Amino acid sequence: MFKGSFPALVTPFRNGEVDFDTLEKLVEWHIGEGSNGLVPVGTTGESPTLSHDEHEKVVEAVVRAVAGRIPVIAGAGSNNTLESIRFMQHAARVGADAALVVTPYYNKPTQRGMIAHFTALHDCCELPILIYNIPGRSAVDMTPETMGELAKLPRIVGVKDATGDLARVSDQRIACGKDFIQISGEDPTAHGFNAQGGQGVISVTANVAPGRVAQVQAATLEGDYARALDLQDTLMPLHRAIFAEPGLVGVKYAMSRLGLCSEEVRSPLTGLSDETRALVDDAMRHAGLMN
Repeated sequence: MFKGSFPALVTPFRNGEVDFDTLEKLVEWHIGEGSNGLVPVGTTGESPTLSHDEHEKVVEAVVRAVAGRIPVIAGAGSNNTLESIRFMQHAARVGADAALVVTPYYNKPTQRGMIAHFTALHDCCELPILIYNIPGRSAVDMTPETMGELAKLPRIVGVKDATGDLARVSDQRIACGKDFIQISGEDPTAHGFNAQGGQGVISVTANVAPGRVAQVQAATLEGDYARALDLQDTLMPLHRAIFAEPGLVGVKYAMSRLGLCSEEVRSPLTGLSDETRALVDDAMRHAGLMN
């Protein structure tokens, strides 16, 4: 079920409010472009600055718009276990297919603490969970051994790995088993991640180039790495440019250039500098997304 290209869906804003009409149009566009699933209210969906009510309404709107055509993996992470339980139970109630749960950030739990956190979430409802391991943002790193312990629980089904360490895929295959789903959380290395045994990407760049990212994923999953590499070459400057500043800011600007949504973001984030705008424009031309 969880294989291929999953855009880490932006949350579009208009005049400071969530733009639900545009959100629904983006869902339709992604399905038409061949995305294999959608991930609302992750970091790219600006979950840190959405209210709880907005968070839940965005998940519900995406599930409703998708209408069962592709999987929806709802962001449900928090550094507060009770808050994450709330998001998990809501996502299950409205019909999401799985939850993406980040390792608790800022309060820096031990490996034992992470096992307790994820076990509580596993037990709170019937929704499958993908662990989101991103030590660069959360300041904690779940080891393959800890992940192997959690993989014994029936509804902890996989990981979004944003460590940037491609050797982790092999380590996690050994610790968690070959059926444990491993999805890249880093666009520039997603091609190599699949070569190590990964099965997909939760992608920021796919917000603006969903068809191309889906083609890279399809090629790697078919074993055609030469074709995937040619496609990746067209996208690499865009991956780099989008993350020259916070990725969601870069990709919202790129989307605005295609008329897909406003580039509006919430404070403390700000719009791109002129220098980064030029980088993104050049990279979009390189990828053939605009003239």
